[in-house]
Amino acid sequence: MDNSDKYTKVDFTKEMKKEYQILAPDIFPMHMKLLKRVFNLYGYNLTVLHYQGKKVIDTGLQYVHNDMCYPAICSIGQQLYALTCGDFDPHKVALIQFQTGGGCRASNYIKLLRKALKNMGMEYVPVISLSFSGLEKFSGFKLTIPMLYKGIMSIVYGDMLMLLKNQVKPYEKEAGASDRVVDKWVDILKDQFKHNRGLGTRGMKRNLNSIVADFHNIPRDNVKKVKVGIVGEIYVKYSPFGNNNLEDFLASQDCEVMVPGVLGFVQYTFSNRIIDHNLYGGSRAALLAGKFLEKMARKIETLMIDALSGYDDFTAPSSFEEIKLLADKVIDRGVKMGEGWLLPAEMVELIEKGYNNIICAQPFGCLPNHIVGKGVIRTLKELYPYSNVCPIDYDAGATAVNQENRIKLMLSVAREQLADNN
Repeated sequence: MDNSDKYTKVDFTKEMKKEYQILAPDIFPMHMKLLKRVFNLYGYNLTVLHYQGKKVIDTGLQYVHNDMCYPAICSIGQQLYALTCGDFDPHKVALIQFQTGGGCRASNYIKLLRKALKNMGMEYVPVISLSFSGLEKFSGFKLTIPMLYKGIMSIVYGDMLMLLKNQVKPYEKEAGASDRVVDKWVDILKDQFKHNRGLGTRGMKRNLNSIVADFHNIPRDNVKKVKVGIVGEIYVKYSPFGNNNLEDFLASQDCEVMVPGVLGFVQYTFSNRIIDHNLYGGSRAALLAGKFLEKMARKIETLMIDALSGYDDFTAPSSFEEIKLLADKVIDRGVKMGEGWLLPAEMVELIEKGYNNIICAQPFGCLPNHIVGKGVIRTLKELYPYSNVCPIDYDAGATAVNQENRIKLMLSVAREQLADNN
């Protein structure tokens, strides 16, 4: 029996679609609020898991080999813990994982889940592979074009809400004001998605302009704070569970945080189709698809940047075309395993936007991230002598205290630089 048959794939059927909850790990906290709604609109009962703590890590370690990367232990641990903690009926749930099909170990999460379920005696639980390329087929689950488009819209709106909240919350005069604006717009957008509004150019432009105006109108204190950017492997970069609630910790240290948007990573995957063709040849259809998807994402991205252009109090993200050129200062775009050339490009963008204190969040043993993260720090220091980059390893054996102490050392340098510049 070969490895592909060893762990049986259980179909997610049309009957299951009506009755089952689909359990997803919490990866993008802001964006998942909208993505959950998109799934619901198309008849899927998606539940985002928020379990944290040692018990969840221990569950992941029990059923996932400890040589696997930390994001696997965290995200699979959340799902397996959900099956064992009593909150869900294992006979009425399915699990879902994103699958890229690339060289990263994340492409093995589906097999790891099925292996774990076999060892737990729960082989009957379906595991859904969510991938743009349709690596696996299910009779009761299909990623349609309208669903995919609304998913991309969730990413765009989520990026805008995340960006503005991070720039306003540290300075708000009334605690919770920015959170209330986020909640208001999540409710508005959920309703609009239901009625197919806010998805075309005019509707998006109107919504994005209104979102920016609402955050602009929040009263804020005019004080200087240390600005910190966060880059890294996509899971530990965004997931509070994966990075030990890094953004909350930085807020407790009186910092303003900038996290590059998820849309940039989506555009990176589109762009890599073009890079693959240029370097290795291959299907012209894949090349044309990459160019079309890049063009579509560029149009959406422009709406977001234009909405911010009239406000001096906000820092707008760079366009993806600019991001590519920033990458070329540091690394070749042929380096595209994992987060590849995008990660150092985001570091350069942050530095040039004034967020020269950067935490590079990396799962211990994640080879691509250690190369494109730690490996480019010397080059960055030569290009930007005032840059202050701190790589932080996240894994099951690392303690939050050690991580936070390293970050505090970085912040002490950052505060000295801020004092010298005032």
